[in-house]
Amino acid sequence: MDISRVDLNLLVYLDVLLRERNVTKAANHLGITQPAMSNGLRRLRDLFGDPLLVRTSEGMTATERATELQPLVRSILSDIEQAVHEKTAFAAMESQRVFRIMASDYAESCLMPRVLRRIRQEAPHVTLDVLTPSDVSFLDVEQGRLDMAINRFDKIPQSFHQKTLWTEYFACLMNARNPILKEPFTLDTYLDASHIWVSKTGFGVGVGVNPKDVQRLGWVDEALSLMGRKRQISVFTRHYQVAMLLAEQHDLIATLPCRAAWLQKDNANLVVKVPPFEIPPFELKMAWSPLLQHNTDHQWLRKLIAEVAEEVDAEFAPFGAQFESTGVPGIRHSER
Repeated sequence: MDISRVDLNLLVYLDVLLRERNVTKAANHLGITQPAMSNGLRRLRDLFGDPLLVRTSEGMTATERATELQPLVRSILSDIEQAVHEKTAFAAMESQRVFRIMASDYAESCLMPRVLRRIRQEAPHVTLDVLTPSDVSFLDVEQGRLDMAINRFDKIPQSFHQKTLWTEYFACLMNARNPILKEPFTLDTYLDASHIWVSKTGFGVGVGVNPKDVQRLGWVDEALSLMGRKRQISVFTRHYQVAMLLAEQHDLIATLPCRAAWLQKDNANLVVKVPPFEIPPFELKMAWSPLLQHNTDHQWLRKLIAEVAEEVDAEFAPFGAQFESTGVPGIRHSER
């Protein structure tokens, strides 16, 4: 194929068509007529020798060839945009930009207050819009509608860029008058108590929990299951702040990330204990779209968040050292 004979505008059409899966919506997005977009789709089909989008009972569905092309086209257009736009420094003090960040309840409690403080100092006119995991999808991140996702991820699309902010272990939080504290804190006494379960948050709308489905209950219960043990869960919640409040008011144990427990270190009504069994740590990461990788505004935000995370990590270290397990291999901090 002679690339000089290819209309590169067709790649823009294809990018939008594969996002919208609808000719009319794609035409509206680009500000062209529906017949013009239909003609563009016809030319794309001729160019690639493939129907690309096929009408099914669920609407327009991408073919296997179109699915293969989508990340390639997205990458090509991103590189072209980077090449033709003049790179200017982010003027933090003057900027009125809105940054949209998805943060889990845990990340929102442990990280975002300090991030906001830094933003207020360095970019006082910038607005921060913090969303929950159930508000967004991976597609929102991929298409750049969301600047950043900060969470613990089981899986993440390979096209995303990501950076580990810190490695997190677990702690047990309970009322200072909890009867369990009258005995040595062992696995047996832990299992004799009643517990608060906190969601391992991800993308998408949450659903009800089945207490018998250990694989979906998360880190703590999976670790117990490997030992053939099970805890008695009395309360299920999706919010770490609620879990800490319930632990303070009742004879319940909340097993949660150490930095969440650290927030309560000066609360005389609560006691923090090292879990009496091995719970694998997890990584808190920030992830973003390849479309934003070279954006100077976004580069400023990423740098600021990473610096704040380092500050939190350093301040937390003396408290957190007691929870770090020697039995679990260390997790390397990385960025890609």
